[in-house]
Amino acid sequence: MDRLSTNLCGIELSNPVIPASGTFGYGYEFAELYDINILGTFSFKGTTKDPRFGNPTPRIAECTAGMINAVGLQNPGVDKVITEELPKLKKVFHKPVMANVSGFSVEDYAYTCEKLDRCDQVGWLEVNVSCPNVHGGGMSFGTDPKMAAEVTKAVKAVTKKPVIVKLSPNVTDIVSIAKACEDAGADGISLINTLLGMRIDLKTKRPVIANKMGGFSGPAILPVALRMVYQVAHAVKIPVVGMGGVSTAEDVIEMMLAGATAVEVGAQNLVDPYASKRIVEALPETMDKYGIGNLREIIGTA
Repeated sequence: MDRLSTNLCGIELSNPVIPASGTFGYGYEFAELYDINILGTFSFKGTTKDPRFGNPTPRIAECTAGMINAVGLQNPGVDKVITEELPKLKKVFHKPVMANVSGFSVEDYAYTCEKLDRCDQVGWLEVNVSCPNVHGGGMSFGTDPKMAAEVTKAVKAVTKKPVIVKLSPNVTDIVSIAKACEDAGADGISLINTLLGMRIDLKTKRPVIANKMGGFSGPAILPVALRMVYQVAHAVKIPVVGMGGVSTAEDVIEMMLAGATAVEVGAQNLVDPYASKRIVEALPETMDKYGIGNLREIIGTA
């Protein structure tokens, strides 16, 4: 057993580093830069039942220690993902991939997950009930324990692969929502998605993005993410995937100490397309620096 390896919902990962959905496309774009098989896995771009153009532009803005985005789940729809994107990915990535799924109704989630569950390449279904950038879907399911549980049950009823529910930090009680998903059959929890943020251009006196508000991500949100990962990991018995502001190997170790079994890297991939590769390569030396022999041994020990 390699000292970097971890086990996520019964599937072995060579290391815990997972580029987050929306920051790594469908993988093959990054494969032009380096061998993406160095990664534990990655979560591909959020996929919906039908194609989506996304929100009006501008929809991305930089801010201190992070960024705000309101892309709005732009994607070609599940059928084209299966027939066009996954075949391209198969040529360059030889591990199970995480499929990130969003929806605008419980039926949407179940439909899309059932289709992706049949794909041999898909190892896990990451069910996103936490997107703050769309109206009438996404986060509206993830801020209510009953709705989050309803989505979880519907997806579990039509799938066989591990279902990991991705939660929103834009709530007052993250633990109750995580426990509701666990009780409804979730195999894992991933958190956090972006915080809801906003910036205003002083020259135009208008919000800097067309959607007015968007998802705030980047190093600034790491302490919030760590707190929520710690709370949830100590309240549920299923694995937790931690994310939010991760940009270094030290951050990965901190997330695992808080209770994460695996760790997603998000906005940093947009700042530095080699970020996830650099983190994987830096892990052994960083572990040595802090006297860590095996990553599995530190999960949740803070």
